[in-house]
Amino acid sequence: MPKPTSVFVCQSCGSVHGKWAGRCDACGEWNTLVEEAKSQNAAPAHKRRKGRGMEFVDLGAQTRDVPRLITGTGELDRVTGGGLVPGSALLVGGDPGIGKSTLLLQTVGALAKQGKRVAYISGEESVGQVQRRAKRLGVSDQPVNLASETSLGVIIDGLMATKPDVVVIDSIQTLWTDQLGAAPGTVAQVRACAQELVRFAKKSGATVILVGHVTKDGQIAGPRVVEHMVDAVLYFEGERAHQFRILRAHKNRFGPTDEIGVFEMRDSGLAEVLNPSALFLDGRGDASEGSAVFAGLEGSRPVLTEIQALVAPAAFGTPRRAVVGWDSGRLAMVLAVLEARCGLSFAGKDVYLNVAGGLRINEPAADLAVAAAIASSAFDVSLPSDLVVFGEISLSGEVRPVSRADARLKESAKLGFERALAAASPGRDERNDNAALPVIAIRSLRDLVRRVEAAAERGPDTPESWAA
Repeated sequence: MPKPTSVFVCQSCGSVHGKWAGRCDACGEWNTLVEEAKSQNAAPAHKRRKGRGMEFVDLGAQTRDVPRLITGTGELDRVTGGGLVPGSALLVGGDPGIGKSTLLLQTVGALAKQGKRVAYISGEESVGQVQRRAKRLGVSDQPVNLASETSLGVIIDGLMATKPDVVVIDSIQTLWTDQLGAAPGTVAQVRACAQELVRFAKKSGATVILVGHVTKDGQIAGPRVVEHMVDAVLYFEGERAHQFRILRAHKNRFGPTDEIGVFEMRDSGLAEVLNPSALFLDGRGDASEGSAVFAGLEGSRPVLTEIQALVAPAAFGTPRRAVVGWDSGRLAMVLAVLEARCGLSFAGKDVYLNVAGGLRINEPAADLAVAAAIASSAFDVSLPSDLVVFGEISLSGEVRPVSRADARLKESAKLGFERALAAASPGRDERNDNAALPVIAIRSLRDLVRRVEAAAERGPDTPESWAA
């Protein structure tokens, strides 16, 4: 009986199946199995050609430290850990139209202006389309090697001939190699093309930047093994309704993985935002009910954002919980603590939570600000306009201190805030005279609710309610 010449590969997880099925047994996705030509098995170990063995070095041996390539875009350099590392591979993902190609085209233009040899290879757009975008961005006069090609063999030959310092591939899902019979964009093609480009980066010393498509869930399309191959994975986030974009590092072998870079989308391209806090708080007027300013931390940068909450009677008897920019599970936890520890009831009430400006907050230090915004809306009283809030809430209702409180307070003082509501630091007095702002130290969530309730009875500017 002849051996099968093809296999069925899942386009979601990359698992291989001997026959077609409607559902992948590995990941559970439906209609993701695609027939591909079966790869030839490697020769047995005893029949392989013997050559020079591996060369080992000591772990503490001295190696030449190659300087990073400074792109000239401070926000991009911040996210990558101080610039592009020669010989590294980066994967940039994001929603369609979010600005990935715009950012990378501006970057290669700035590098070419510094005298670096750069190449921009587009597999989705023609040369004329990229040239028109470059003219709009003001980088059309820079010596950038531009090409429109999808064949991996042709691309590698061209790169070996030009020997660029930085290469941009837009995008990895459009490339194909004649070594495989699968269609472009399949798991096998994406994996093989990415592996070959990463190998080229390591051997030549060039920095290769790959653009990746994303799925409807926001994950980079293709096999997850591609994210393991590259040295850094950057996600370009943002809402089209907002003018700013956020570049976030999800993986970085040469720098921190929690840094963000903030850009503002303009007619002339993407512009750096040197003070994100001022941008996120732009347009915030007088203090209103259900609004609290959170002093957050994104990587090494303190960022102030406005958290808005609305507690309203449920229209049809079934309470609704809607969250934008925060974890819905964490909102459910905060509501449960408010009910169990503080006596507030949200039965029959809708709770809406929004992080103004479209920023997504991941750190638990936003718990206290969320609780303050919800309590402010529930008691229909506004918090002081000069107050910032941060702290983590435990299931017992205790408010715990968070890391780098001094940096949060300094950023708040810089923007004109005069006091802060935070957890009481262990081993310190209730009031820390060395802090940049007077801190209203609270130990439990019940203390916060009492202060908000007192402000509702006596007025939002009651000194007894918000005294440090």
